[in-house]
Amino acid sequence: MTAQQEIVPIQSETPAIAALARTVEDLIGRGLDEQALTAAVRTELERTLAEGFELPAEQVAPDPVRYVMYPLHVAADGSFSIASAVWDVGQGTPVHGHETWGVVGIYSGVEVETRYEKPTSPDVPLVGQGTDEWGAGEVTVCCTTDDDVHQVRCGGDQPVVGIHVYGADIGTLPRRSYDPETGAVHWFTSRWA
Repeated sequence: MTAQQEIVPIQSETPAIAALARTVEDLIGRGLDEQALTAAVRTELERTLAEGFELPAEQVAPDPVRYVMYPLHVAADGSFSIASAVWDVGQGTPVHGHETWGVVGIYSGVEVETRYEKPTSPDVPLVGQGTDEWGAGEVTVCCTTDDDVHQVRCGGDQPVVGIHVYGADIGTLPRRSYDPETGAVHWFTSRWA
């Protein structure tokens, strides 16, 4: 294991997140195709959010400078991770991809998501596919390996907190960001907060 692949220890995993992690691990172990897997994870995340749970204050705290991702669970083999992603009022991400599948459920606040067609060639302007708002309790499949480009931002007057489940350790995975006007690609890694 390289320093880049180091697993982040989780100090205070809540019972709800631990149960979700066990279910996701079981679903991955079934060998489902990506579409079936993300649909099943979506159902489980909807159930988890509907049942309600409290995250510790340090896992929902916004950073005044940029959005942050707190690790809630990282599989020992790096096969999936669960994060608390937090955007303060006025914050958002660049247009980016994930290089894996992902399911997002809103814990609190409002997230605005703008989707783009995944580019098939470099340096071509991106084509928008629309914008949606997601509120507390709503869940969406944010990405699959063939449909993977979006930008998200806080859409209300309070921070937005999302529970993100990804098919990799998202805190160590190299990913693409895009200039939507030119299609230029830059690689980045979303480091864990």
